[in-house]
Amino acid sequence: MSAQENPPSPRSAAPLLEPGHTFASVTDKISSIVLTRPAGPGWYLGFAISFALTMTLFIALAYLILKGTGIWGIQIPIGWGFAIVNFVWWIGIGHAGTLISAILLLLNQKWRTSINRFAEAMTLFAVMCAGIFPLVHTGRPWFAYWMVPYPSTMGIWPQFRSPLIWDVFAVSTYFTVSLLFWFVGLIPDLATLRDRAATRAKQIIYGILAMGWRGSARHWHRYQSAYLLLAGLATPLVVSVHTVVSFDFAIAIVPGWHTTIFPPYFVAGAIYSGFAMVLSLAIPLRKIYGLEDFITMRHLENMAKVMLATGLIVAYGYIIEFFMSFYGGNKFDIFLTLNRMRGPYWPFYWSLILCNIIVPQLLWFHKIRTNTVLLFLLSIVVNTGMWLERFVIVVVSLTRDFMPSAWGMYSATFWDWATFFGTIGMFLLLLFLFVRALPVISITEMRELVAHTAEERK
Repeated sequence: MSAQENPPSPRSAAPLLEPGHTFASVTDKISSIVLTRPAGPGWYLGFAISFALTMTLFIALAYLILKGTGIWGIQIPIGWGFAIVNFVWWIGIGHAGTLISAILLLLNQKWRTSINRFAEAMTLFAVMCAGIFPLVHTGRPWFAYWMVPYPSTMGIWPQFRSPLIWDVFAVSTYFTVSLLFWFVGLIPDLATLRDRAATRAKQIIYGILAMGWRGSARHWHRYQSAYLLLAGLATPLVVSVHTVVSFDFAIAIVPGWHTTIFPPYFVAGAIYSGFAMVLSLAIPLRKIYGLEDFITMRHLENMAKVMLATGLIVAYGYIIEFFMSFYGGNKFDIFLTLNRMRGPYWPFYWSLILCNIIVPQLLWFHKIRTNTVLLFLLSIVVNTGMWLERFVIVVVSLTRDFMPSAWGMYSATFWDWATFFGTIGMFLLLLFLFVRALPVISITEMRELVAHTAEERK
């Protein structure tokens, strides 16, 4: 049946793959980015900026180890500052990759196909950035091995009631499973790059990474079994990791932290910021490398809808937190709520309300969800708002303790900002290298989508 005989609805007919693609065209277009397409001046400029920021991070960490955490703005009673703010923010960004890869795979959602590869890479790089902060925040990172339960001759074991230990186990498990899931999905594509590589060095490197893949029925059976098993293992991690991170706060008696809303509130916020980051990466990527045929408007609109839904959950969390502070009648909780709104850090609180609740309501409109420029700007606004939210939770709650004699103020130093922007540079540096070394879109799954699309059109 022709398109003229059955005209599609303008809102529901956006395809997952533009028509006219074959197995060969998909393979050629995606693999050419890695194998034959030279890096342009834009790539070199972005790489140079991100490399400079990464070097700033290394300098800041070296100076931190030399001088100690006193170079940061933390002081009594604000013992947690930028380090924990950035840790929670980066862990949240890493959530969308696992959700897109694992949960949407188990739910058989085809629209994940074009975005899952770089979303998974984003997860790994974000978790690597996040892992830096709790390590150096202890002040003695050379004793980090104390947090590993190994049979030492001294008989010293980790304190399993410490949130720091919970974070170590949660984040390391999350990173390990995400890395395995990402690598297993890459194996068939690595074999494709091995077979198409023009130089001997690339053939050897991709050949080693492909682990002898030949595309036999036995290989495909084992690949699909392992991929599905890892998806099943990764799915509960989406919920568990940020729940454990929220326990860092919820188990404390500090006003504003000691609340049961934190676990679902943190998980929704993590997916919210994660999808915002995927959008902020997908939109420039599809434009620069001409991938509009693969990352279509339907992908962007679906991600915008998920971002809107999780944003409403976050807004609900804000409302419940506000309501319960007054409903419970605890004078410390009431004071904290009012202090956030009109205290010394009020610009941070109202900015996060603007970025996380008010501005994202534009996503209700179809024209906004299908405008790539506005979507990109909205994703930046949401990630800014989620960083501000972590700042308000961590810092503002600590500046006003139970006794006025224990009150204090927090101000970030140059080294706080250098470490933060340095991790952003490290994140982007790894992404620039990833784009040049590995396929940003799964060749194997796009071939499956070509076959699936052809079956639907018959």
